[in-house]
Amino acid sequence: MRTRKAILAGLGMLLTTGVTISPVAAGEAAGRTDLTPKDKSRVIAVTRPTGDFSKAESFELMQGGAGTSPRGVSADSFSDFSANITFAEEQEFKLGNALFRKLWVSSPSSTQASDGLGPLFNARACQSCHLKDGRGHPPEGDRDHTSMFFRLARPAATADEKARLDRLDIASLPDPVYGGQLQDQAIPGMAAEGRMVITYTEEPVTLSGGETVMLRRPRYAVRDLNYGPLDPGTVLSPRIANPMIGLGLIEAIPEEDIRALADPDDLDGDGISGRAARARDHRTGEIKLGRFGWKAQNASVRDQSSSAFAGDIGISTPDDPRHFGDCTEKQTACFEAATGVQPRLGDTEGPDPVLELVTFYAKNLAVPKRRDVDDAEVLRGKEIFYASGCTACHRPKFVTSRKAENKAQAFQLIWPYSDFLLHDMGEGLADGQAVGDATGREWRTPPLWGIGLTQVVSGHSFFLHDGRARNLTEAILWHGGEAEAARDAFAAANLEDRKALITFLESL
Repeated sequence: MRTRKAILAGLGMLLTTGVTISPVAAGEAAGRTDLTPKDKSRVIAVTRPTGDFSKAESFELMQGGAGTSPRGVSADSFSDFSANITFAEEQEFKLGNALFRKLWVSSPSSTQASDGLGPLFNARACQSCHLKDGRGHPPEGDRDHTSMFFRLARPAATADEKARLDRLDIASLPDPVYGGQLQDQAIPGMAAEGRMVITYTEEPVTLSGGETVMLRRPRYAVRDLNYGPLDPGTVLSPRIANPMIGLGLIEAIPEEDIRALADPDDLDGDGISGRAARARDHRTGEIKLGRFGWKAQNASVRDQSSSAFAGDIGISTPDDPRHFGDCTEKQTACFEAATGVQPRLGDTEGPDPVLELVTFYAKNLAVPKRRDVDDAEVLRGKEIFYASGCTACHRPKFVTSRKAENKAQAFQLIWPYSDFLLHDMGEGLADGQAVGDATGREWRTPPLWGIGLTQVVSGHSFFLHDGRARNLTEAILWHGGEAEAARDAFAAANLEDRKALITFLESL
């Protein structure tokens, strides 16, 4: 067994002194400006999907590059810092972790660095939704609603509203009374907005060999609305919290490489027409590639963080200075509540360095190492995963930019298993809610790294945007639209092959 030092040294050799091949004319790396022609050839070679399933690929174990966490399997597998950050950066990470876990309180309070909660909110801390930095869940049994909520959006009613959406001045139009998401908690003396209601119906699906799988189809509603009715056009979109691992590496993937995978008109005729999403940077207003969130509505980890502070907790930051969170003009009592702004600290409730430190923490949560990469069942499942067409959207690997903001994320071979594009996933998974460039049937391909540790870290096995799937088999069977052919290939496979594919996913 090679030592970690040897693995990291070999990873660097693979990218810098690998066998030179002729560059291809199109695809990943071809349009990159951070690489020399020689490096482009090598990056193209190392990121090309494999055709050899007799053994693991070089450095497949290190799915987060040199920053991969060395920790074994545990409930804290998603909570390590990137293994290649500096000693000084470890302090920033730990400070960010403390702020990520901080429980905010309502104003005024004696803890002046912690007040400003709400007035309406979904959680008191980032960690409340991303427990152990993992995946959220629907409210079932004794589980609460904290890590799942309803996004609210409605169609444009005027030409001006449509123009604002077209310009991406806003990603979606909020409900005129309840804002951009339904908030089921409130500070003392105020009423929460309402409660999520979920009902399921069971639907049988028969697979090859006669196996029957029950899928549960959810229906969503709200009750106990305390501020009047929702707008008739408002659409409810349930969302569970995404895992936090590898976000800095995702941000470091060159935009050119993601765009090279897009085929909006399906010119190659493979039935896959992924689209690159656009998002407006919160600080500069610049249009960039969207790559974070279920609908790829945010361009950066910082933007994702500032949106969560304001929308989920009701804390203003320099990038999203809404002191009253998601409150609307129709909720007048919200704007009469005290804010947590402390002038001696800044002009927002979460002034820098709060947002900077939380962003640093989020960008440097390490991806756990793979397990059982040489196992025969895993390799067989990997071959089936590729043969079924899953890699058309769940693109196995990238090499990050040499110009990444942090050296720890620069020029790393990573294995997220995502193309980070928008795909039509069919009517079964459609939420009917347009967000930015995403239609009501489109979702960003979620990365799969770490998916096999969901039960260990998060204590459940609920998947998809609303947690309707109770296991990976159900998650695959819900795929439709552009993914229908891959789903059908899985359903038509024999029982042993289906088990092997799931075993492969559990190794990620």
